[in-house]
Amino acid sequence: MDDAMRRFAVLKPHLEDGVSLATAARIADVPIRTAQRWLAHYRAFGLKGLERQRRSDAETRKLPHELVRLIEGLVLRKPRLSCAAIHRRVTAMARVQDWRIPTYSTVYSIIRALDPAMVTLAQDGATAYRDHYELIYRHRATAPNALWQADHTMLDILILDANGTAVRPWLTVIMDDHSRAIAGYLVFLGAPSALQTSLALRQAIWRKQDPDWPVCGIPDVLYVDHGSDFTSEHLDQAAAALRFQIIYSAVARPQGRGKIERFFGTVNTEILPDLPGCLAQGKPAIPPKLSLTELDTAIGAWIISTYNARIHSETGATPISCWCGKGWLPQMPESLEDLDLLLVMVAKPRTVRRDGVHFQGLRFMSPILAPYVGEAVTIRYDPRDIAEIRVFHKNRFLCRAISSEHAHETVTLKDIQTARSAHRRALRSQINERVSAVAEFLPDRQKRPQSSAEPAPARKTKLRTYQTDD
Repeated sequence: MDDAMRRFAVLKPHLEDGVSLATAARIADVPIRTAQRWLAHYRAFGLKGLERQRRSDAETRKLPHELVRLIEGLVLRKPRLSCAAIHRRVTAMARVQDWRIPTYSTVYSIIRALDPAMVTLAQDGATAYRDHYELIYRHRATAPNALWQADHTMLDILILDANGTAVRPWLTVIMDDHSRAIAGYLVFLGAPSALQTSLALRQAIWRKQDPDWPVCGIPDVLYVDHGSDFTSEHLDQAAAALRFQIIYSAVARPQGRGKIERFFGTVNTEILPDLPGCLAQGKPAIPPKLSLTELDTAIGAWIISTYNARIHSETGATPISCWCGKGWLPQMPESLEDLDLLLVMVAKPRTVRRDGVHFQGLRFMSPILAPYVGEAVTIRYDPRDIAEIRVFHKNRFLCRAISSEHAHETVTLKDIQTARSAHRRALRSQINERVSAVAEFLPDRQKRPQSSAEPAPARKTKLRTYQTDD
């Protein structure tokens, strides 16, 4: 900076007082060609153009080429070495080869001069290089409902479950790629599953009761990752019936889901900090108070009144106005019941027996099934309540069959699985009890205590014989 100010002092009479450049250069005892070069640099780059330019290879041009290549090679080798370790190794090699020993700052300058992308590729591998330095193509769907994205995230907040225990909830979101509008969402507890995805998709496709949330319809494409909840047979069946395509992102490449990931970041940083139980550095600043329903209501109100209604920085319009466009009619299912059959209810093949349809250890009966004994049918059931199933024969609805044992109860698939586990544990406990009783009646002789008067039995040794022995 001192050099720049001294050079500016030479040009100042010409720039501010109208003195000719030749006169200003002669007064400062500077060659006119040098003054002209300084003036050109100042007009092009400002004061920074007057700074003395340091050679990029100033630190290395006095070193042997082999030594510079050695330093660069040590930087790119695995495992990663610190600058101090590289300097020590290079110093030892320079003494052996009778080279000029580089200073620590020289080695550091050579390391800093290497291309960061090359260092990342050498040290961290192709995945890290791809995520940081590869050129990506940012795609945007050409029209509303042409492409929807779906994903899950665990929210940075604690809420109270039905037992009053503090738990972290999950959020599933369906986003329209063209408008960035949120088409549907679901807040739930427990690990993501195909059912949660289906429930969020059900809300996204069907018409909402709130007139400020008009997003609906069947998408052309649903873009998801390779999670088991997205690769389920249930979702494939629904996609085939509703005639939309499921496209999976490349494994371990989340770049294509960046839009929905940014939305998750907005939720965690914009709405959750104002709610009790929000996590800061892994701990809630305020004890959790919200229930799952209250959190669902808060997120839904924020999506409708704030996120979908404000101008998006990339599209330049609100998500709702961008989705509505100049007016169009989305493709819709024939009825909500048909949509529930495809999304909420899981399809399974079964055979009608003389005593009804057997499923999950329950027996389902309906008089309409009488002519179909021995026939193959398809049942659909709601995992949240399997006290009733719907029976289809050759894709034609037959009847609703109920389990007489639980006709007036709501039985979930999770209840049945829990009951099975409890019964298995009870049987295991009875097995262990009976095995221990046998052990009491048949004690191990080796563990029986001996009296002091009873001599210890002599240890028998086994005589080994060989084929060559006479």
